[in-house]
Amino acid sequence: MTAIDPNISRVGGVRGAERTDRAAAARGAGGGGFDAMLAKRLQQDAGSQPLKWSAHARDRLAQRGIQVTEQVVNRLEEAVDRAGAKGARDSLVLVDQTAFVVSVKNRVVITAVDREGLRDQVFTNIDSAVLAP
Repeated sequence: MTAIDPNISRVGGVRGAERTDRAAAARGAGGGGFDAMLAKRLQQDAGSQPLKWSAHARDRLAQRGIQVTEQVVNRLEEAVDRAGAKGARDSLVLVDQTAFVVSVKNRVVITAVDREGLRDQVFTNIDSAVLAP
């Protein structure tokens, strides 16, 4: 009777070698495998879209007299991109004296609160906070 080497399967050669080769190739190509490639792609796709403003956010900006300049929008978008890269879904983003609650996944500003309004606010249903650069 011939002894069979336990490291060789009858069908596919050395056990685990093919899986290891594929994993190494994925790490080499994407720097961490499928999860890293997917996260990078989602970030690229999301980052290319401008922020949208909900009706509620627009109403709050008008009611509270909050001025949103192009510079504020750019800083807010950069902060949302950073939050998305970390896997955030709903973030509180602080830009100067204003707090914005943003759906990172949908890239929608949900509400805005100025410095005066921050005193009495409790923010719920957020998973992260970002200080805009």
